[in-house]
Amino acid sequence: MAETEELPPREAMDYDVVVVGAGPAGLAAAIRLKQIAPDLSVVVIEKGSEPGAHILSGAVIDPIGLDRLLPDWREDPERPLKTQVHDDQFYLLGEKSGFRIPNALMPKLMSNHGNFVGSLGNVVRWLAARAEGLGVEIYPGFAGAELLYGDNGEVLGVATGDMGVGRDGHPKDSFTRGMELRGKYTLIAEGARGSLAKQLIGKFGLSDGREPQKFGIGLKELWRIDKAKHRPGLVQHSFGWPLASDTGGGSFLYHFEEDYVSIGFVVHLNYSNPTLSPFDEFQRFKTHPMIAPTLEGGTRISYGARALTEGGWQSVPKLVFPGGALIGCAAGFMNVPRIKGSHNAVLSGMLAAEHVAQAIETGRAHDVVDAYEEAWRGSDIGRDLKPVRNVKPLWSKFGTYVGAPLFGFDMWTNELFGASLFGTLKHGKPDHASLKPLKEVSPLSYPKLASKAAFDKLSSVFVSNTNHEEDQPVHLKLADPSIPIETNLPIYGEPARLYCPAGVYEVVYAEEATKSDPRFVINAQNCVHCKTCDIKDPAQNITWVPPEGGGGPNYPNM
Repeated sequence: MAETEELPPREAMDYDVVVVGAGPAGLAAAIRLKQIAPDLSVVVIEKGSEPGAHILSGAVIDPIGLDRLLPDWREDPERPLKTQVHDDQFYLLGEKSGFRIPNALMPKLMSNHGNFVGSLGNVVRWLAARAEGLGVEIYPGFAGAELLYGDNGEVLGVATGDMGVGRDGHPKDSFTRGMELRGKYTLIAEGARGSLAKQLIGKFGLSDGREPQKFGIGLKELWRIDKAKHRPGLVQHSFGWPLASDTGGGSFLYHFEEDYVSIGFVVHLNYSNPTLSPFDEFQRFKTHPMIAPTLEGGTRISYGARALTEGGWQSVPKLVFPGGALIGCAAGFMNVPRIKGSHNAVLSGMLAAEHVAQAIETGRAHDVVDAYEEAWRGSDIGRDLKPVRNVKPLWSKFGTYVGAPLFGFDMWTNELFGASLFGTLKHGKPDHASLKPLKEVSPLSYPKLASKAAFDKLSSVFVSNTNHEEDQPVHLKLADPSIPIETNLPIYGEPARLYCPAGVYEVVYAEEATKSDPRFVINAQNCVHCKTCDIKDPAQNITWVPPEGGGGPNYPNM
């Protein structure tokens, strides 16, 4: 909004608890609050067009969270998870073949038997219906754009974004002022690298004394394949090719429901080569001889990408601040080797809800619910994350071929003896500081692939159903507009054009042949809200903020 614009005051609504984000954590918190105290007023806002629209996950789901939250979920004929894992396979891939790692060598925590394969987006849609049945108010299409503070700096709630603002920052005829949603406590459940969580972590020093948060980018496609090739309940995980040994990451292929497979690829965002493109590495992966036959003759239905929190035990910030708490992936509860976070998201939402409900019952409001912070490490969340705390540091330091045996050994010692010979290792520098200058690396190239399973970014964005109102302010903010061309381009080749999985960023030249007069172009309408640019930009010059509510991807069955 233009700085000189005089705006009408916002309308305000008061609740006991305000939840930002209708994902597994936010909805679990809302449901648990109403289970404990049905008279509490609880509101959930969601920036997507509906609950589940922005949810992206593999997903093999550990049911511990659902079992605790809604013990009857398996009896519900409308339950969102119906395919149980029956075959669990792990591979180390080379360029032309792969080696299956015997399941007997894998620690028990890596077993997926007893887990379910399905769509986390559909789980969220189902949870939303259960929450509304308990009296929770859910408002999709409303992004949490601003934190509201009291006189003493305590969080009073959030304001949703204004609607109908033009690209020039001035109101259009359709302008509608955002709402203030005020609560005794505000729970932030935005997922990885949420804009409000980022502000809160900085304002209250929540990451002080903790290791830097680490991230990955996960890319996923949903396919319908030939029925003859479909094996419901088969889950395959792999690492190695096409990534170099010094680049962490892995891949998955899950068969579920009727002829669906989810195929995905994760690249750890502490990679060092600025010419690496996670999207193109994913396309290469699909051409592997052990993967391509499954997709042959199939149809790609959807595509998406999302940042993942990977820091784990060492990197979880302080969870509480005056007036609220962080839950789910906003707090960083993903288990890296298991590639799972939704179970801990549900458990953290429940845990926060229990302590917030207790605080409200005793007449408290807008203070620090320290009991939640004190409880999580001794809970099932902590018991899940502590044994794998050294996986990421060992992988980052030693690479795939040395690091994998080391972190496998470390997981075994934790499982057998409850301790690690390594203690608790540090992550070191944040992901944005890991890139090497172009002059120090061997550039990677990505020629067009002769495969019907390989696609380009723009056709992929199309099947993500991404849509933004074009006449609105660009939601990808540059602190210094000169940095992309004057600094990032000569030193790193401007890596934003490569790490972005949606073609948002381009360097355009007046004359392509001579590379003269470069311009940095932001195609904000392509953004799938993955947040990678906010994380990986080496100058930390890009800030992702919510666009107009309801904008972004609309993922079906993802």
